[in-house]
Amino acid sequence: MRKAIIRSTGAYVPEKVIPNSYFSELLREDVDGWLRENVNIYERRWCAENESVADLCQRASEQALQRAVLNASDLDLIIVATDTPEYISPSTAAVLQDRLGAVNAGTFDLNTACAGFVTAFDVAAKYITADERYNNILVLGGYAMSKHLNMSDKKTVTLFADGAGAVILSAENNSDNGFITSELKTKGEYNGWMGIYSGGSHEPVNADVISRMDHKLKFVHKFPKEINPVMWTEMTLKMCERLGITPDDIDQYLITQLNFNSIDETMDRLGVDRSKAHKIMKYYGYTGSACIPMALNDAIENGKIQRGDMLFLIGSGGGLAFACAAIKY
Repeated sequence: MRKAIIRSTGAYVPEKVIPNSYFSELLREDVDGWLRENVNIYERRWCAENESVADLCQRASEQALQRAVLNASDLDLIIVATDTPEYISPSTAAVLQDRLGAVNAGTFDLNTACAGFVTAFDVAAKYITADERYNNILVLGGYAMSKHLNMSDKKTVTLFADGAGAVILSAENNSDNGFITSELKTKGEYNGWMGIYSGGSHEPVNADVISRMDHKLKFVHKFPKEINPVMWTEMTLKMCERLGITPDDIDQYLITQLNFNSIDETMDRLGVDRSKAHKIMKYYGYTGSACIPMALNDAIENGKIQRGDMLFLIGSGGGLAFACAAIKY
């Protein structure tokens, strides 16, 4: 049986460190204590002025290729999950393919906001299991939301950060490891609650849009605080039931890194020790579609994940889109 296994991972963040104290000066109030206590963010990384999402994705990809002992020409497909693309068109994946020299790879971008990486991971795994022409697929979550922040909006500017995470999925026959199953759900009634609502065909960017700051990320309404824990728990239990396992059988949960309280609540709802959900937001802030592959890479580097471990990747993002995938590492 042909399966998609995680061959390697990689990650990259910009060099520019933005501590909480920066926002205390910017907003002229002490926000450091609130950020530490409520979202466990102490600092984050932002792109330099001449740095963009393709740069981050390139560096993460190069690390993953080196660890996989593959050449870029060995890649059959590149999927970039991002809602902060290099351009509206062409795709960020096409830019990356050219930079890497991945001459044999097809490319496309995928946008389900911060659920994008898990969705792209799911798609890539199914390419491998369904079509023997696809043996090595590079999947990325790339995020450069600092380019879209309103510097006077306390609700967004203090949380969002930049980074990229990469995973190479490879085909392997009769392996005990590899992709198992997934669950995708969307609550589209929330599509107008948070996003970047200009730059597309509905509202092209013009001088009026820029003057209103409508080209920046904005929270329109406050989301119910229980929505993520409820959805993450529900999707986890559905997949566990399908697989005939319990939540405690999962060795590590890699969950959207927006709010550590929501992650802890989910673990509590599942009756699982909180240490099974690896967190990285303390020093990287919220990196959207990049946060799950970055957390996966960090957990592997720090010895928290070993070959044969059962992993659940659980993402959520604007839309609202939710994605969960199970894989044996």
